Amino acid sequence: MLEKFERYPLTFGPTPIEKLDRLSAYLGRKVEIYAKREGCNSGLAFGGNKLRKLEYIIPDAIASDADTLVSIGGVQSNHTRMVAAVAAKVGMKCLLVQESWVPHEDAVYDRVGNILLSRIMGAEVRLVNEGFDISIRRSWEKALYEVKARGGRPYAIPAGASVHPYGGLGYVGFAEEVRAQERQLGFAFDFIVVCTVTGSTHAGMLVGFAIDGRHRKVIGIDASATPSQTKAQVLDIAQHTAELVDLGVELVEDDVVLLEKYAYPCYGIPSPQTKDAIRLCARLEGMITDPVYEGKSMQGMIDLVQKGFFPEGSRVLFAHLGGAPAINGYGYTFRNG
Repeated sequence: MLEKFERYPLTFGPTPIEKLDRLSAYLGRKVEIYAKREGCNSGLAFGGNKLRKLEYIIPDAIASDADTLVSIGGVQSNHTRMVAAVAAKVGMKCLLVQESWVPHEDAVYDRVGNILLSRIMGAEVRLVNEGFDISIRRSWEKALYEVKARGGRPYAIPAGASVHPYGGLGYVGFAEEVRAQERQLGFAFDFIVVCTVTGSTHAGMLVGFAIDGRHRKVIGIDASATPSQTKAQVLDIAQHTAELVDLGVELVEDDVVLLEKYAYPCYGIPSPQTKDAIRLCARLEGMITDPVYEGKSMQGMIDLVQKGFFPEGSRVLFAHLGGAPAINGYGYTFRNG
């Protein structure tokens, strides 16, 4: 479905799928749990899901003759880290707006983890005291204007690369990649669990898995705590992406499966249950999940297994989207492990 789109290679190739056998056993072997390790997809600054999206966006940035990538996220944004890495890789400047999306008081929160990596890679980092919102932000629009005013040629990449016209393409490719790996494994996954915030990862999966009728088997775990806005954005991106790739299937609101109960207390703050899920996964599998995204989707998946959401015998694929560097911003939270 993606042959007509130019792609700038930023990843190593297909990401590995590993069976989480000890976690499956801990949960009573009711289902078989696997993880697709998107955080192992590149040598660029610890990788992660945003690189799949940027592979289809960067060709447009290069063609536009831009000299500065301008993007936005929270203080510990995985996305802005990846934009900084890609800017370094392709020889562009980078301006990052980092808003105060998370009400977190750790003393070193704005000096470690993702934001530290962005600074090391030479990005201009601008801290802005504005709260969480997945919509287009005025601080980002202002940054684009300022780059132009000082003679630069900015290229706009929205939060999560999500509402960019090509933001959903990377995770259409994810679905195609999973199908190829399923042929090698000799079975197909019954469900795919993914964390959802700005929406294009989930939306791209919807489009990609609609080809074989599995789009409602993509189980989004909301981590935004603004689920109505997030669900609407997922649908909008999915419908736009479906048109781009000539899907030939109409996607409707009911196709977006988004479970809302695991985002509490708010975006970026882990609940006690999220912390427990992070520790459990780490101690059973040595796999690090973060308090903002994968910790919450891991919590959700564990809870769904325990409550019988997945029929017994199901094979469940957990999309580990990366993001582990953010856990460094929660040093006090995990000071005793």
